[in-house]
Amino acid sequence: MEMFAHDDELARWERALLSLRGPARLPVLLPLSWHLRQRDSARAVLLVQECLQLLAASTLPDAHQRQLNARLQLVQAETVWLAGNLETASELLNPAYATFCHLGDHQGCADAHWLRAWIAIDHGNHQQAGEELELMAAAARSVDDQQRVDIAEAATARWAVMHDLTSAERRWGERFSTSHDYPTAVLAGVYDFIGLAASQHSNNGAAVRYYIRAYEAALETGQIRVAVTAAINIGLNFTCLNDHHAALEWMQSALDLARPTGWPRSIGAALVHTAETMRRVGRLDAAEELLREALQVLTPLPGARSYAHALSYLGDLALDQADYVTALEAFERMQARADAMQQADFQSIARRGQAHALCFLDRPIEARSIALRAVALAAEQTNLYNHVAALRVLALIHERHALPAPAGMTEPNATLHYLHLALQVAAGIEGYTLPGDLHDALGREYANIGDYAQAYASAQAAAAARQKTHSQEATNRAIAMQVHHQTEQARAEGLHHRELAASEARRAELLQQTSDTLERLSAIGQEITTHLNAGAVYAALNRHVQALLPANTYAIYLVSRDGNNISRVFGMENGRQLAGNTIPLQHPRANAARCLRERREIYIPNVGPEDIVLAPGTQLMASALYVPLIVGERTLGAMTVQAQHADAFGARERLMFRTLCAYGAIALDNAQAYRQLKDAQTQLVSQEKLAALGALMAGVAHELNTPIGNSLLIASTLAQKTEELATRLDGPGLRRSELASYMSDARTAHELVMRGLTSAADLVNSFKQVAVDRTTEQRRSFNLHQVSHEVIATMMNRVRAANHRIELELPDNIMMDSYPGPYGQVIANFINNALLHAFGRAQGGLMRLRAQTPVAERVLLTFSDNGSGIAAENMSRIFDPFFTTKLGQGGSGLGLSISYNIVTSLLGGQISVESSPAGTCFTLDLPLTAPQHQQATTTQIYT
Repeated sequence: MEMFAHDDELARWERALLSLRGPARLPVLLPLSWHLRQRDSARAVLLVQECLQLLAASTLPDAHQRQLNARLQLVQAETVWLAGNLETASELLNPAYATFCHLGDHQGCADAHWLRAWIAIDHGNHQQAGEELELMAAAARSVDDQQRVDIAEAATARWAVMHDLTSAERRWGERFSTSHDYPTAVLAGVYDFIGLAASQHSNNGAAVRYYIRAYEAALETGQIRVAVTAAINIGLNFTCLNDHHAALEWMQSALDLARPTGWPRSIGAALVHTAETMRRVGRLDAAEELLREALQVLTPLPGARSYAHALSYLGDLALDQADYVTALEAFERMQARADAMQQADFQSIARRGQAHALCFLDRPIEARSIALRAVALAAEQTNLYNHVAALRVLALIHERHALPAPAGMTEPNATLHYLHLALQVAAGIEGYTLPGDLHDALGREYANIGDYAQAYASAQAAAAARQKTHSQEATNRAIAMQVHHQTEQARAEGLHHRELAASEARRAELLQQTSDTLERLSAIGQEITTHLNAGAVYAALNRHVQALLPANTYAIYLVSRDGNNISRVFGMENGRQLAGNTIPLQHPRANAARCLRERREIYIPNVGPEDIVLAPGTQLMASALYVPLIVGERTLGAMTVQAQHADAFGARERLMFRTLCAYGAIALDNAQAYRQLKDAQTQLVSQEKLAALGALMAGVAHELNTPIGNSLLIASTLAQKTEELATRLDGPGLRRSELASYMSDARTAHELVMRGLTSAADLVNSFKQVAVDRTTEQRRSFNLHQVSHEVIATMMNRVRAANHRIELELPDNIMMDSYPGPYGQVIANFINNALLHAFGRAQGGLMRLRAQTPVAERVLLTFSDNGSGIAAENMSRIFDPFFTTKLGQGGSGLGLSISYNIVTSLLGGQISVESSPAGTCFTLDLPLTAPQHQQATTTQIYT
């Protein structure tokens, strides 16, 4: 996740969030809350709360949830820090940082160090801030996050300038220069560093230009606190250029940006520096009012530099007002803060101000002692401006009070001694123009001691200094005007480029939206056209219309078979289903019929009573769109969407609806064709069933005719012989040999009749098994291996007699809750089928029965043989009743048909077959628990 995102990215997230609901919002809410943390802290906190609720109900992995929670804690911590609650911010930050470290999230660690650095700065602990920035850069570098590395080091460079300009430029000048190309998020920190360095060099015009770049980059990337600081620095540099009007404008910009945030540090800094500008232009009362407000606002942040600045400016203001008691109090408070922060520049300024106030409060001994300490601190820091100011206060103290001369004095008195020291120090400031009042002080003191020549020379130097100062002020004013011109020109160019970029972005966004719309419509089209049921097509179209369009009413009309009417086959209005409605196709005012007749789209953006025929039970809408459903040259019907507000359907909406209508027409045409195909298929199936029944009856007749015919022939022959026997018995008499012959024939006839009738009875019994009687089968739990072994054991005599083998590969732990009897019948039928058809007269055949459980609660059984296989032309009929290639040779054609019915009906499974010249394999996919079957009431039939 980026540390600071551009406004354009934020806008995309905002648009994306509008259409999302529930858990789908989480991936957008998280980056949005992160990048709103400074743009709109209050809303960021609200989004964080929503994120936390969604996370609590999510099913994300625990580590991911913890990482997201830590990031949300970081958002909360930053908003609390900005509000000035530094301790609370640290309390929120610490557990988040610990989580980032535990999960190895180096980006999170870097961002935590960044916030720690700023909290330390607001505490006044700049050493700790520097350490945290170094840790941030190291964490970012470990994951090759160059942007965070640059942000950390630019901040480090900026604070280095505050402590030692020369060293900072030597170390960071080449690293951060205007010749490098940085992302916008980094530019804010880079130009802040470059602008501060230029300001320290008194190159105020360049500083303004750099700070403006920093200000704009900060605003574009949501770095509002940096933007406030940049605006203040722009104002300060305009003040140095004597353009107080521009300075106040920028100070006001800083205040306008800071006040709505409620952040005490930013508001306080803007108030403080605005007050100083007011003091410089002589608006002392306004300056005091602003400073008092600033101190009140900055109360929670006594360690911030802005608080020390406020005290310094308040003290200088009190000195200007000759309110030396207030000045002394302000500088004493400033000294306490400066000593706590260990900042030598503030320590020197605080003591110089106290000495100045004490001088006018007639406490010269204390004043001299404190002023000497201020001089020493400034000298240690090599802060020449503060050194000069402190020496001038010492000169003032000796001018107003009779005090012992300083050691090593070479001038006539102490006042001249310190004034000349100030001149020597000032001479070391490059480009510095000595102020005229310093030469005036020298002239007065020389006049006091009677050295009028030196007094005159000092007066001339003062006049020259004033002339030079006026010239410098004019130069500064010209520079300020040039900066104004360049700034306005840069702004105009920037605005032009931003408008071009915005135009290009809008064009790219439109193209992206169009691409996304087309991609989405394509996916919708694929979904709609997969349905082959008209009702499913209606439902799918309605769902997508409601999602894509602002439709209060949606309806589909189809043309009747005779082509004279259109009927509403589906309609919804405000969530209520509409009843059917029929309209004559030639109706002059019905728009659905008209768009069908004219084969064109009709859009009415603002519906009047004369524009529409209101169907019974419907409401009058404000806008309506009608599109015909056309496939090739055929017109199927029309679709309409209507809305309760005018101009509801723009070009984009009409395009989407037109596309949906095209997909709908294809889907409905497919559904109609499929229905016709199913009707034709049903007819073919009926014909096939009749043909199969004919074949069944022919097979039954053929199979029964032989045993029954033979039995009838034998019975009739036996009857004839019986009549002959009776005639002989009643007539001439019966010989023993004739009776014996009759008995022999009767016995033979009896055997033949019994054999034939038994065969016929078996055939009839097999025929009855084609429909499985579920009420007569016993269901129980059984071991598949055991039952299979028992079934095969009963068949082994026949198998061995034909010199064939059966191999079993059945796990012994598969338990089934099913019907063992019918299952055994299926296996027996497979064995009989193989013995009769697969091997024929051949010997040495091999059969295998295998079982496995590839998925839970199911078993896969395969029965294979290495016989001659099944002819391709017979594969489609092997499960038909009475189909056999061994008719009259022992094959009834019922075994596989019975097996199919048992497997698919009673056992609740599936059966399939594969065959080749190398053998045949039957596959059974059975549930371990057979389905429950309703027990039918049986009726005993007496014959």
